[in-house]
Amino acid sequence: MTSYTPGETAQKSGFSLDTLRYYEKIGLLSDIARDAAGRRVFTDHDLTWLHMIRCLRETGMPLAEMVRYAELTRGGEGTVAARLELLRDHDRRVEAEIAKLRDQQRQIQWKITLYSGTLEDVCSVGRTAVPAEAAGASAGV
Repeated sequence: MTSYTPGETAQKSGFSLDTLRYYEKIGLLSDIARDAAGRRVFTDHDLTWLHMIRCLRETGMPLAEMVRYAELTRGGEGTVAARLELLRDHDRRVEAEIAKLRDQQRQIQWKITLYSGTLEDVCSVGRTAVPAEAAGASAGV
């Protein structure tokens, strides 16, 4: 079994040392081994768990839900249904956020198309004044 120092774990996980300590304090990380000198020693299993924590965090799961998920995970096979429900709820929120972002992206792409057409019109005519309709469109939001 490979073991990692806190610094190596921070580098591999992308979490700062302070964040790793905080996550251990609040229960997101548990049962972190210690060496003879009392220093934390992380394993591949811990890195896999940190990868999941990062996924949940970056997709907007609140910290309290992440802690709840960690507690349920430590609860063993009897908590699978509750974990599944928690993850499905989160997945629905992620889907809703993606849909909202797609709508916003379409708005941005519409503007890009509008501005691109305006620029193409100006370039094809030369350096003449922009028609009033295009000037109004490009000056607006």
